[in-house]
Amino acid sequence: MIPSADPSQVDSTAHIIQVALTPVFLLSGIATLLNVFSTRHARVADQVEKLSDRASERPGDQARLRDLRRRSLALDVAVVIAALGGAAICGAVLTLFLGTLRDAAVASVLFFLFGTAIVCTLASLTAFAVEMTLASRTVRTEVAEQQQEDEETTPERATR
Repeated sequence: MIPSADPSQVDSTAHIIQVALTPVFLLSGIATLLNVFSTRHARVADQVEKLSDRASERPGDQARLRDLRRRSLALDVAVVIAALGGAAICGAVLTLFLGTLRDAAVASVLFFLFGTAIVCTLASLTAFAVEMTLASRTVRTEVAEQQQEDEETTPERATR
């Protein structure tokens, strides 16, 4: 005969698993975001290095360097805020290990830390969206400039 499980025990065990796994998944997501942010930051740094070598040759490069500076600042904000969110999640996990879930003070600390992590994650995504908007604006500007140069050189080729 198979022993039957007490429904309250199953619910309690499921709740413990949920409480333990939620911060881990959020921390994993924040780590992935930080990886994306650092990759984008490296690309911006590479472009800055490339442009700074020839900035005196082309006047348009100064404007591009300003755009890259803004993008870098937006990424810096995203990284710092995401890291704060990660720290808040680590604090929530530490609180889970040190406290009991039934204690009202521990529940308040958990709620505050987890809420802080969610707000920080949303704020870092907002900063990342700003950086993406700046990047796409730069791309559109460069394409428009290239099209304008092509239109200016096309009549010259036809007269040759």
